[in-house]
Amino acid sequence: MPEYEFRDVYVPRGVSRSATTRLLTEQAEYGHWELHRLRLYPDGSRRVRLRRRIIRQLRATW
Repeated sequence: MPEYEFRDVYVPRGVSRSATTRLLTEQAEYGHWELHRLRLYPDGSRRVRLRRRIIRQLRATW
């Protein structure tokens, strides 16, 4: 079962949809994050949860 780390991002209501898309695209490209959940509230604000896989290296035994 893969392990993930999560990051919560709050986007206020005044931020446009295109600016939010740009922000999330940068996170995905440079931080290797993927969209896990997005919640849009009635006032227009968004709460986004991003995730990325934790890759653990095994120690080499000699």
